[in-house]
Amino acid sequence: MVHMNLALDPNRTGHDAEALERNLRRLIVGQDEAIEQIVNIYQMYQTGLTAPSRPVGSFLFLGPTGSGKTRIVEATAEALLGNPRAVIKVDCAEFQHSHEIAKLIGSPPGYLGHRETHPLLSQEVINQHQTESMKLSFILFDEIEKASDALWNLLLGILDKATLTLGDNRKVDFSRAMIFMTSNLGAGEMNALLSPKLGFGTDSGFRNGKVIAIDSKTDSKIARSGVEAARRKFSPEFMNRLDKVVVFRPLGEDELRRILDIELGQVQQRIFNSTGDRCFVFSVSESAKDYLLAEGTDMKYGARHLKRAIERRLVHPMSNLVASDQVQAGDWVRVDYDASRDCITFVKESEGLPVHAMAEIVDTSAMLPMSAAAGATYETGKSHSARSSRRN
Repeated sequence: MVHMNLALDPNRTGHDAEALERNLRRLIVGQDEAIEQIVNIYQMYQTGLTAPSRPVGSFLFLGPTGSGKTRIVEATAEALLGNPRAVIKVDCAEFQHSHEIAKLIGSPPGYLGHRETHPLLSQEVINQHQTESMKLSFILFDEIEKASDALWNLLLGILDKATLTLGDNRKVDFSRAMIFMTSNLGAGEMNALLSPKLGFGTDSGFRNGKVIAIDSKTDSKIARSGVEAARRKFSPEFMNRLDKVVVFRPLGEDELRRILDIELGQVQQRIFNSTGDRCFVFSVSESAKDYLLAEGTDMKYGARHLKRAIERRLVHPMSNLVASDQVQAGDWVRVDYDASRDCITFVKESEGLPVHAMAEIVDTSAMLPMSAAAGATYETGKSHSARSSRRN
């Protein structure tokens, strides 16, 4: 036996956890604490060190609307399973009365309609998105504060023993599931803390009704107000069964601009994936981005309406350009803002571009991972570009 006095670094993570963190940071903006907690739980799952007979992880995400609570769950599913829709979502607003719990677990034998009831949380539903390489499920209870006490009691058993008993006495195993709960509890207090009237004398900044920066003192108050609101609403035994409680901070102007870049990258990816032989690229000027941000974001709703503004102001007009053959394969469209008319404008910058030239125009740093077909097209473009560079 060799005696060693080698210092170890407990802050290093494995390759899989690093890949998850890298992908989440690519998709999620301004919520580093939530990313860190998800990666830590995933690392424990990968090494087999999660607590026995409990879910892989249980999270309560608090914060104002539009801060990314639901989006980070979808991003985790996409990073690990390749599909942002691989999340079993339970809208707790539909379970405000005790009798509605039958929709989740099914009616017990003897009740009218027992055989016609298909529980939403059966083992088949929980496992439907698992793959051979990733035996992990993602379950989201959205707006958990709106649920009845009956649903909270069910969750107590799931969080404690990773087991749910259905109406017909079948058992559902949650030991390979990450459970996420979201809530807007405390959002009113958070917005009050960010009010420009109350922010006098701090380092918090505001411009056009949007948060630019949040000082450390206000940031700690935001976190504390969210946790205190949750403790007032939920019982101590419920809070004690949670692995992590994370308060999502309101998004500032810089974060919203980065989210806009991600959303624009998604639009470009949709063009690559769906337009087929009419694939084209577009670029958006800074003034056009400012217009989209003004249309789609504010302090109250965060980034919630940004996607809608992009669809209305950018995607719909571009679909008209494609349908009317004004934009064709190989075109490069420049998107700008006309202040005199207060609208987005579209100009064909080039046409007939080869694949590698389009690949060089696209900013892939803010894009989601491509589908296999689009990825192959892009990789082909990169290889053509590389060969051209070598010839030159």
